[in-house]
Amino acid sequence: QVHLVESGGGLVQAGGSLRLSCAASGRFFSINAMGWYRQAPGKQRELVATVSDVGSTNYGDSVKGRFTLSRNNAKNTVYLQMNSLKPADTAVYYCNAPARITLSYSYDYWGQGTQVTVSS
Repeated sequence: QVHLVESGGGLVQAGGSLRLSCAASGRFFSINAMGWYRQAPGKQRELVATVSDVGSTNYGDSVKGRFTLSRNNAKNTVYLQMNSLKPADTAVYYCNAPARITLSYSYDYWGQGTQVTVSS
């Protein structure tokens, strides 16, 4: 079982910045590419960014150059620094952690989501 605690969402004006954090706790062997997805009203959930346990990052096209994802393996925590925010970034942001629970069992965990609202 993996428990994800998200923090850092809120309301910000266009051009501003926010930082999201997601901490994983529980019993597991490892977490592979941990990161964030988002879902705006009426749209499908989309990739924001993921980071592997060795630091390789993958960003959605709409956030490249503006968002930076980092990871602290010792704390099982990822940090999403969001700069130059746009109203189009408004969405519920979900933390994702694909975890290996045992040698033969893996499971994809999701956080409850945190709202990010960017006003124009």
